[in-house]
Amino acid sequence: MLELRAVNTYYGPIQALRDVSISVAEGEIITLIGANGAGKTTTLMSICGVVPPRSGEILFQGRPIQRMAPNNIVGLGICQVPEGRLIFPDLTVLENLDMGAFMRKDKSGIKADLDYIFTLFPILAQRRRQQGGTLSGGEQQMLAISRALMARPRLLLLDEPSLGLAPLIVQQIFQIIRQINAKSNTTIFLVEQNANLALKVAHRGYVMENGRVVKADTSATLLADEDVKKAYLGM
Repeated sequence: MLELRAVNTYYGPIQALRDVSISVAEGEIITLIGANGAGKTTTLMSICGVVPPRSGEILFQGRPIQRMAPNNIVGLGICQVPEGRLIFPDLTVLENLDMGAFMRKDKSGIKADLDYIFTLFPILAQRRRQQGGTLSGGEQQMLAISRALMARPRLLLLDEPSLGLAPLIVQQIFQIIRQINAKSNTTIFLVEQNANLALKVAHRGYVMENGRVVKADTSATLLADEDVKKAYLGM
């Protein structure tokens, strides 16, 4: 579904990604793990067109997208849940969800997806008239994921969904990630610092250091890798 081929991305003169090659098959959950500043978020930003690569290719279902505008990339079915959630704090929960469906015209489908989201996250149904900025951190993360789902993505990009959340809420969020993948066959590209949790939910994983992919394997293999254990699993 998605392929990055030797992608090099820069912020001005500073190179953030170095010959990054990653593939994602339809229906998979893949995870990209690494330390702060490794280039994980930049990888997602390059896919979304926010920080286009200077060289290399990004293919979505065989189509080059590395020169496309971000809104056109969303139109293809790629949606990102950004680090820090970035919901609209002055809009209600329902208005935030409506924003996620902004590019859609199928009213009956939008209504069905809204019902589905309220089944996934019953707390959002209770809070539907509440301003997004008054929600707890965990509820805002649920809203950010739900807003992306309202676009009915084929590929969902998740950037640090566990950031700043209590362990119990993190477990709940990751259970929902599994459910989204299993029930709707949504392909998921997960960037996450909690390597242990990320590798347990993903089918395959990539390890990034200093803008380069240094390891790629099944999640089970990476969980058993001694270097990964020492650097990212605290073992």
